[in-house]
Amino acid sequence: GLCLPHCPTFRLTGRESASPRGRLAAMLAVFEGEAEIDVEFDEAMSFCLQCMACQAVCPGLVPYGRAMEGARAELVSARPTVGRRMRGFLLGRVLRMRTLIDLGSRALAVLQRLPIPKPGPLAGLRQLRLGRRWHGHVAFADAVEIGTVGLLSGCVMDAWFGPVHDATVAVLQSAGYRVVVPETQTCCGALAAHDGQADAARAMAARNAKAFAGVDLIVSDAAGCTAHLKDYDHWAGTGTAARVRDVTELVAELIGDGRLPSVGDLKGDVAVQDPCHLRHAQRILAAPRAIIRAAGYRPVEIDPDGLCCGAAGVYMVTNAATSKELGRLKADQVRATATAIVASANPGCEMQLRSHLGKGYRVVHPVELYWESIR
Repeated sequence: GLCLPHCPTFRLTGRESASPRGRLAAMLAVFEGEAEIDVEFDEAMSFCLQCMACQAVCPGLVPYGRAMEGARAELVSARPTVGRRMRGFLLGRVLRMRTLIDLGSRALAVLQRLPIPKPGPLAGLRQLRLGRRWHGHVAFADAVEIGTVGLLSGCVMDAWFGPVHDATVAVLQSAGYRVVVPETQTCCGALAAHDGQADAARAMAARNAKAFAGVDLIVSDAAGCTAHLKDYDHWAGTGTAARVRDVTELVAELIGDGRLPSVGDLKGDVAVQDPCHLRHAQRILAAPRAIIRAAGYRPVEIDPDGLCCGAAGVYMVTNAATSKELGRLKADQVRATATAIVASANPGCEMQLRSHLGKGYRVVHPVELYWESIR
């Protein structure tokens, strides 16, 4: 029962079936043949955000995330609905095809410029950047090279969150790393894995493990991607996970070691939003705050429990009402701090925050804020 206060869907509904305990009981009943994979089981599994808050506090160390991914994989097989087939095509195939991603990004860029109301998630997009990409490029260190970092360019990060990549590459270069962005890499596979598209997730993991075989460290500047990369040994059995680092933990270490500088002047406050797959899945809490302080800002806490913002990958589309309610709660937490800058280390969270906060707020990756301060 320790997990119940930390579960966003249980807090919103109060229903046992919407709690980690209730879902695990349903999984066990299906596994032991006492229940079927029916519509009720489907609804219970699909309502989960997979925020990992329950797993982080579980005294029994139950691998809830993997259990949920397995349950959803069974749903894909047993209940192949039209929605699941469409998501399977999008998450399992389209995200591996860079040409289609580029075409989709161009279409979204046109939509951004039209003077019409934008749907919830799209309202939180940055101005899309088309043309210049980091994918397939190499950035040599300005100082003595201390190693080679392979940057996960991601399925949409280059076009949708290009400035985050710019800051990541620049900061790592200034610390002495050679940064490579392998041309043969693909989507990390997190969205496919969370949706139950297990075969596609395994294929992506195997491809990326091969693409990043020759680097010292594999770095991602999207917390959800990093968390999934750190689970690659489960998906591909390649021994890749030991070399994976989230950019926030690596940059914080470089600041602590003196390889990167700190700015002394206090520039103001920054509200810190902890992405679930940074705080709960990877247990990284201090690093973003250390980076913000090194950038000359004072980190301001908004939520001691790290309640999910409601983005959760495709959840903002498949469970729009719940996602919207959680987004509103998170935006209210930010507003209560009277702080105009919010730091978040995950693209989905950034989109959710921007769409619910509206004008007057800036949502930025901690490493972006740091690079602006030191350059």
